[in-house]
Amino acid sequence: MSRVLLIFGVGLLGLMAAALFTAARMAPSVSEPPPLASATLEVNTHPSFSLAGLDGEVHDFSEFDGRHRLLNFWATWCAPCRREIPLLKEFQAEQGDDGVLIIGIAVDIMEEVQKYAEEAEFNYPILVGEMDAMAVAEQSGLQFHAMPFTMIITRDGEFLTAHFGELHRPDLNKIADILGRLDAGDIDTDTARKALDL
Repeated sequence: MSRVLLIFGVGLLGLMAAALFTAARMAPSVSEPPPLASATLEVNTHPSFSLAGLDGEVHDFSEFDGRHRLLNFWATWCAPCRREIPLLKEFQAEQGDDGVLIIGIAVDIMEEVQKYAEEAEFNYPILVGEMDAMAVAEQSGLQFHAMPFTMIITRDGEFLTAHFGELHRPDLNKIADILGRLDAGDIDTDTARKALDL
């Protein structure tokens, strides 16, 4: 009797092993999730675009060559965007005529931006566009779902990295310090990119 049970048990184990092996081979493969967009590998390294200014005149991004630039994407209806504007104005005043230049890119309706600009009294250039402004951000290759969103561009027009969300004073201080070190030749562009992981 025990011999029959032993044979039966071995057979049952063999069937179970075969079933598990077959099930494992038939199970759908689970792929790794796609990596997040990389600020150093997948971006357009030299952004190029034209957008209207508050005066209605079209401005090409190359007009601002020769200075490091922060492209700050914002909208009048975005509370964090409006909250960071006084800090950006303060930072711009500190930078003077040859420091980092902030360029506000309003993803908004021209009339709304013009009305808000009267109250805000910007001391840096504001460019405006709805879908066109979104296209400028998307050409960077980065994925973002909210504003504010700020791209950091070198004097020669090379994209370094981006900051998602509201900027704060330590962020701006870090940006200014690293761009200053880049100008002084203390670091190269790749090192600056890594250091600007805000």
